[in-house]
Amino acid sequence: MKRMVVKVGSQVLCHAEGSLNAEVLASLSAQIAALGTRNWRVVLVSSGAVAAGTGVMRSDPGASRIRQIANPVARKQALAATGQVRLMETWRGHFGKHSLAVAQVLATRGDFQTRRHYLNMRACIEALLDCGIVPIVNENDVVAVTELMFTDNDELAGLLAGMVKADLMCLLSTVAGVHERSSPEAVSACIERWDDAVHRPEDIVQRGTSALGRGGMHSKISVARKTARLGTEVVIADGRASGILLDIAEGAAVGTRFPAQREASPAKRWLASAPTATGSHVTINAGAEAALLDDNRLASLLPVGVVAIEGPFERGDVIQIRNVEGHVLGCGRVRYNHSEAQELLGQRGQKPLIHYDYLYLVSRA
Repeated sequence: MKRMVVKVGSQVLCHAEGSLNAEVLASLSAQIAALGTRNWRVVLVSSGAVAAGTGVMRSDPGASRIRQIANPVARKQALAATGQVRLMETWRGHFGKHSLAVAQVLATRGDFQTRRHYLNMRACIEALLDCGIVPIVNENDVVAVTELMFTDNDELAGLLAGMVKADLMCLLSTVAGVHERSSPEAVSACIERWDDAVHRPEDIVQRGTSALGRGGMHSKISVARKTARLGTEVVIADGRASGILLDIAEGAAVGTRFPAQREASPAKRWLASAPTATGSHVTINAGAEAALLDDNRLASLLPVGVVAIEGPFERGDVIQIRNVEGHVLGCGRVRYNHSEAQELLGQRGQKPLIHYDYLYLVSRA
């Protein structure tokens, strides 16, 4: 069975005032059910909890007091908690019409940064897929604070694609794909196939967010490129278009496709979620940086290339790798603890501090 991760944004799922768009939810659930008959298993990443909570607050007298909560963080948490119930119940009703069961999975960034949590979540989602149950994943806004928040659900979808080794990831938005110009309303062509050698995100889109969500096209392109480098094909397309998921699965020329590159190992897919997760790091010299970034070499990080070590860590922890300018190059799982690494700093002839198999570079999956 092939695997697909489908991320649906708030603007696709909700009307402008925040209520859920039943027509869109019905269409997407029907398409996902149809994909199941075509040898696909789908993980659905669904935004819309906060937006749905806003709709509940406006329509349900029992929830109207949420607007009186003075603390903006607590108010958002209350909206998310209230809206998540309505969101899941709506999805359950639509999938139930196609005899499909659904399961709710709520996640924070911390669930991907701790190896045990990561494996536990993966085992749960794998079991659900094997049973033919549709996992519906969303960020746990109720408990997520700044350091545990995803940039947006596009990032969450990308991490899930790596976790389940998805063949395809669909980022559904309200535009037909990535346009040549910064505004999709302008007369401009949609890029059918993204090529890093030709296209530059900063030349095509401007940073920004939608009215209902945290994401934007710049975020989608960033996630799409990273996910494609890890071995999953990505398509950015209009989630409101009729039959869009079926068209994408069949390879139709819709949206913007990011071709999958070489497949990364499960360890590297996990590490791809960790470069910004840890405070501990090593600084490496220019020679080690050049060796790690050389596409013609499979280089490990040796103690001889390390010039500084910051923060405590134990053997098996994941730490950042930075160059002398302070730029994060990636991360890796260390063979030594902090004291052992400090003793070997700059020495030749030692075993790697980070072996290639447990090394992830931001610019090279």
